Amino acid sequence: MKYSTIKYRDIANGEGVRNVLFVSGCTHHCKGCFQPQTWDFNYGEEWTNEISEEFLAACEPSYIEGITFLGGEPMEEVNQKGLLPLARELKKRYPNKNIWCYTGYTLEEDLLNPKGKAHFDTTEELLSLIDILVDGEFVLEKKDITLQFRGSSNQRILEKNSSGEWVPWSKKMR
Repeated sequence: MKYSTIKYRDIANGEGVRNVLFVSGCTHHCKGCFQPQTWDFNYGEEWTNEISEEFLAACEPSYIEGITFLGGEPMEEVNQKGLLPLARELKKRYPNKNIWCYTGYTLEEDLLNPKGKAHFDTTEELLSLIDILVDGEFVLEKKDITLQFRGSSNQRILEKNSSGEWVPWSKKMR
């Protein structure tokens, strides 16, 4: 897996102060994408064990609420395989920290559906480790800068309830 950027102590890509990983590679190619350079699966640097360790160590302070996966597209197969060990280790070391993930895929059609475009052998476990999922492609014609944590009105913010089912995020937002 390659990544384009790491942002430490970010407040724009999920609730609270977070460490954010922008992976490389995306097949959506959304019109108006804010990071089209990340469409290329070879863009950026190789994710290594050393970088993973630095990233996880930076999550230790109590003011870091968790991490966010962005892209590119975190749910592309190669990125799922790269992110799964990171997500496992974060939950092991810091069980009270949360994981946000932004994906252009939709939960029901592409991720949960065994015949979905982004359903792979890693998907179910990775989704089990993610706490908040922002799903749906960015649609330029539905762009709305008043929306918190989303770029267009078709995108949803989903969380897992106590039964492990995905439901609309309980925070009251536009």
